[in-house]
Amino acid sequence: MDPSFAITAFATLFVVIDPVGLTPLFIALTQGVPVEQRRRIGLRACAVALAVLAAFAFFGEAALGFIGISMPAFRIAGGILLFLTALDMLFERRSKRRKGQSEEEDFPDPSVFPIAIPLIAGPGAIASIILLAGQNPGFTGVLSVLGVAAAVLLIVLTFFLSAGRIERALGPTGVTVVTRVLGMLLAALSVQFVLDGVRASGLVP
Repeated sequence: MDPSFAITAFATLFVVIDPVGLTPLFIALTQGVPVEQRRRIGLRACAVALAVLAAFAFFGEAALGFIGISMPAFRIAGGILLFLTALDMLFERRSKRRKGQSEEEDFPDPSVFPIAIPLIAGPGAIASIILLAGQNPGFTGVLSVLGVAAAVLLIVLTFFLSAGRIERALGPTGVTVVTRVLGMLLAALSVQFVLDGVRASGLVP
């Protein structure tokens, strides 16, 4: 892979996935979860996200086109799912569900949804990986792009594994405030996903 392309690919995926911005979301979505389970959630989320990005890097638009799904439709669906997550964060539905749950296995597992999909491997990341794989064709080229994606996800995992220290620094009140603010931002982001999807579909000029 050309070094300049590698730098471009890394910068693109880093900005789109946003490891720094994901960390407070991870803290909010795993609030009250035991440390070991939180670590497993982070590992599972990054592994699932990498698998999803790998699938789209190799099959990409062909897979979506085969089942009749366009990227605008995929972006709209991701926005709707993200909006439901934002509602949970805004109204403390996740915290209420956790009350009275003392067994570790009783905690809802957010690793696949919404952390892996759509927060890490969301419409933006999937669209980016398809574009980058198209610019660097061939099996070796796609593997190179996935190597860059894996490097970004390793950074994401590093932030996730530091979530406990960050949470202790914020304290319960700080986490609550951050959760509410991020819920609002997620709601706005989800609406933006939907608007972008509608605009890209050509339904709205």
